[in-house]
Amino acid sequence: MNAIDELASVEAIVASARKAQLDFEKNGSQSRYDMAASAAAWAIMEPTRNKELAELAVQTTGLGNVADKITKNHRKTLGLMRDIMPVKTFGIISDDAASGITEIARPIGVIGAVVPSTNPAATPANNIINALKCGNAIVISPSPKGVICCERLLGYIHAEFDKIGEDKNLVQMVSAPGSKEKTQRLLEISDLVVVTGSQNNVKRAYTCGTPAVAVGAGNVTVIIDETADLKSAAAKIAASKTFDNATSCSSENAIVVVDAIFDDFMKELDAAGGRYTQDDQSVVAKLWPDGHLNKDVIAQDADKMLAALDLDNIDTDGAEFVVVETNGIGPSHPLSGEKLSRVLSLYRASDFSEAIEITAKIQSHQGAGHSVGLHSKLDERAHALAIKIPSCRIIVNQAHCFATGGAFNNGMPFSLSMGCGSWGGNSIDDNLHWKHFMQTTKIVREIPSNEPKVDTVFENYWAKVGK
Repeated sequence: MNAIDELASVEAIVASARKAQLDFEKNGSQSRYDMAASAAAWAIMEPTRNKELAELAVQTTGLGNVADKITKNHRKTLGLMRDIMPVKTFGIISDDAASGITEIARPIGVIGAVVPSTNPAATPANNIINALKCGNAIVISPSPKGVICCERLLGYIHAEFDKIGEDKNLVQMVSAPGSKEKTQRLLEISDLVVVTGSQNNVKRAYTCGTPAVAVGAGNVTVIIDETADLKSAAAKIAASKTFDNATSCSSENAIVVVDAIFDDFMKELDAAGGRYTQDDQSVVAKLWPDGHLNKDVIAQDADKMLAALDLDNIDTDGAEFVVVETNGIGPSHPLSGEKLSRVLSLYRASDFSEAIEITAKIQSHQGAGHSVGLHSKLDERAHALAIKIPSCRIIVNQAHCFATGGAFNNGMPFSLSMGCGSWGGNSIDDNLHWKHFMQTTKIVREIPSNEPKVDTVFENYWAKVGK
C-alpha cells in the first residue's frame, strides 16, 4: 500500500466512525451509552480475556509482567466504571433556575486516541470507555509494539457489541502497520485528539490543528522526612516501584531522604528489597550503554534487570530493585530523569527545606507538572510542597503509582493519563476522565438584572488609592 492509499485508509476508518457516531447520538440515550461503555469494560475485565491480554502485552512489547498487568487491567477498569456509573452524559445534566441556564450534554464526535506500548490494553480501554459513555466514536492509534494487543482488545469489544446490537464502527483502530503519517492524519481529521505516550506525540497532538488533550512526562520524586513511618514508607515505595516492572509514569524515579532518618530508612528499604549502591557511574554506563535506555533493563523482572546491570557490590538475594545514590541533576545526569526500570535514584538532604530544593530541581529538569510524593506526619509539609513545587499532584503517604491514577482509598479519578498543566505543556491539570470527552450546549434565559453600582465595585480600591 502506497502512502496515498495508507492515508485514504485512515480517512475511510474515520468516515465510518463518524457515520456510526451520528447514529449513536441521534438515537442515543443514557441507557445506550452506559450499555456500550459496560460492554467495553467487560471485554477487558472478563478474567479469561484479561489474562490473555496481559500475556499478549508482555509477549509482544517485552515490557512489564503478566500478574501486574492483570491487576492493572482489572483495577483501572473497575475504578473507572465506579467513577462513571452515576454520571449523566445524555440529555439535561443541569437546570439552574437562579442563573436561568440549562446544560445539555453533547458528544464531541470522533475521538482520535494515541496510546503507548507500556499499557497496550488498559490505556485504550480507558479511553474507549470514556468515549462511549459520552456518546462518541473512537479510533485508536497504538504504538507499533501494541498493535496486536489492541487488535485483540477491539475483537473482544466487538464480540460484546454483538451481544447488545451495537455498531462495531464506534470503536476502531488505525490499520496495521502503523506509521507516523497515518497517526498524523488521524490527529488532523478527528474531532478531539487524546494522546498518552512519547513527548514527540504530545507535541504533534498540540500542533495538529485539532483540539487536543495530551499529557506530560512523568519523573516522580518522593520525599521521606524525619517524621515519616519509615517501615510503611519503604513498603509502599517498594510496591509502587516494582509494580508492572516500573512501566507506569507514576512509578517513583527518585527519592529524597533527610539525613536525620537516612540510615534507619535505608535499613527498611533494604528489608523491602531495595539494594543500595553508591556506584552511580557504573549504573549509568549499563543503563544507558549507547545513550539510550538498555532494553535488557527497561521494564524487566528483577533477575533480568540485575543480570543486565551486573553490579558486583549488590547482594542479589531477595533483591527487587536497585537504589542508586547520586547528587547530579540535569541533562548530563541521566539518573535524575525517568528510567522505566527497577532503578531508583537516591538523594540526601540535610533537612526538609533542602529536600524541597532538590525535588524542585529534579522536576524542573523533567516531569514538571506530573506529581511528587511525600511521606510525613506533618500535613503542613504537603502544603509547602504544593506551593513551591511545579506539580499538579502531591501524593501523601501512599504508594505513588497506585494513588496518582486513582485509588479506591483516595478521591482521584481512575485514569492512566495524568495532565500536567502549563508546567508540563498540557491543556489539563487533572487526571484524564469522562469530563474531557463531553461538551455541553447551554440554554440561556433572561433573569432579573444583577447590575452592581460602580461605587460598590470600587469602594475598597478607592479607599486605598483615592478616586
